[in-house]
Amino acid sequence: MDHFLDLFMNYLAVERGLARNTLEAYGRDLGRYLAWLQRQGIAHPDGIGAAHVLRFLASLKDQGLAPRSRSRALVALRTFHKFLVGERLCAHNPTGQVAAPRSLAALPKTMAPPDVEALLASPKGEQPLAVRDRAMLEILYATGLRVSELVTLKLSDLQLDVGYLTAFGKRSKQRIVPLGSAAINELRHYLAVARPRFDKAGTAACVFLNRSGAGLTRQGFWKIIKRRAREAGIYRNITPHTLRHSFATHLLENGADLRSVQAMLGHADISTTQIYTHVTRERLRQLHAQHHPRG
Repeated sequence: MDHFLDLFMNYLAVERGLARNTLEAYGRDLGRYLAWLQRQGIAHPDGIGAAHVLRFLASLKDQGLAPRSRSRALVALRTFHKFLVGERLCAHNPTGQVAAPRSLAALPKTMAPPDVEALLASPKGEQPLAVRDRAMLEILYATGLRVSELVTLKLSDLQLDVGYLTAFGKRSKQRIVPLGSAAINELRHYLAVARPRFDKAGTAACVFLNRSGAGLTRQGFWKIIKRRAREAGIYRNITPHTLRHSFATHLLENGADLRSVQAMLGHADISTTQIYTHVTRERLRQLHAQHHPRG
């Protein structure tokens, strides 16, 4: 079965050009699937039936995986088996009649503007790491970048004189994102006084660097934002995506149109962006209930 997985992953990487993070997600889900099949004594895709797929999904539920995670795994399985049939490596697709686990759409978790301000102000002082972290947090909130886009941002992607940067999103899709004056000022300050302390050789391409002068990792920035949130007195779970959600929600709450927010977020389908209209409507409902005499 590992041979079929290798062929499939090569197809995703070469022919479909999926991003590394997406490839890793497919690899994790399918690795778990093939290991389960091996324990059932199945050594070839022709031996897999719909009942096997259903039992595998049930095993994921028993392990505590949420419906969304199980749905993602089913997408991986469907794509895998469709590939096998298309390449005539298997006679049938056992996922064809398997329905995705049903779940309520979860509204994005956002931060109130005062909490955002507290988080952005949490790296205090002029130590290089504090200057770097302030710039990163400002950029993240000003642009709504994904964390992978932030940590791979290159110096050549910055156009500070005209107030924008170029981001490369999923499937290497390029988009232009404007920057506000606060983000530009923090970024200029970081580039002038802190980044040279990390990039002593002057050869690093990434904008944001660690102590050793190498580019930051996604995991590294997750640790940074959690630490800075605690310093700001915010103890609920804050992730890089929380700032992305807040960016979109605050734009819509202040009158931005949905198409513009879609373009800035880099969503291929506007239906993905529309989830934020539910957030703003829920916010209005809460304000009405809180402040209206008959709320």
